[in-house]
Amino acid sequence: MKSTNKPGRKGTPAAPSKARVVITDRSGHRVASAPVTELAPVRFHIRQILVPVDFSEHSRKSLRYARPFAEQFGASLSLLHVIEPMVFPGEFAYAPVEPEDMDEQRMTKARQQLKKIAEELAATVPVESSVRLGRAWKEIVDTARAKEVDLLIISTHGYTGLKYALLGSVAEKIVRHSPCPVLVVRTDEHDFV
Repeated sequence: MKSTNKPGRKGTPAAPSKARVVITDRSGHRVASAPVTELAPVRFHIRQILVPVDFSEHSRKSLRYARPFAEQFGASLSLLHVIEPMVFPGEFAYAPVEPEDMDEQRMTKARQQLKKIAEELAATVPVESSVRLGRAWKEIVDTARAKEVDLLIISTHGYTGLKYALLGSVAEKIVRHSPCPVLVVRTDEHDFV
């Protein structure tokens, strides 16, 4: 087998490249240097990212994370809005409109809003959107499973204490039941995108 290294002194193989990155200050004086290392290839194969959208500023923040992820990995985005069905107790009041009609109106409005967001994102990444009716966490998990999503990016409102205990957490249920990794974007934390 032939060696690709050129022999060094006395027939020994040459040392690997000693290339260095040099950092200088504004006047051009050397401040620091570090050896250049070979970067490992990206081993993640993210093809599809699911982003639940509830049209709040919190979900807009998760979209600000999703776009760069999709661009970096060449992935497509799936936007999902879930409408919880309206329930009218029969003994308390008479609803002038059938609950199914109201749900359909809400779904139509959500589709229009989601379409606008998808059009904004489609300039840089492939995007599809859908609206589903049901329990939010369950529909999100079921969609992730059915579409074989590689990454789920969700936002959380950051509830803690009593408010968290009383309301429960959609984000927590998604993390517990998701068939794929979940990136939870907190509202009050610093950004890295």
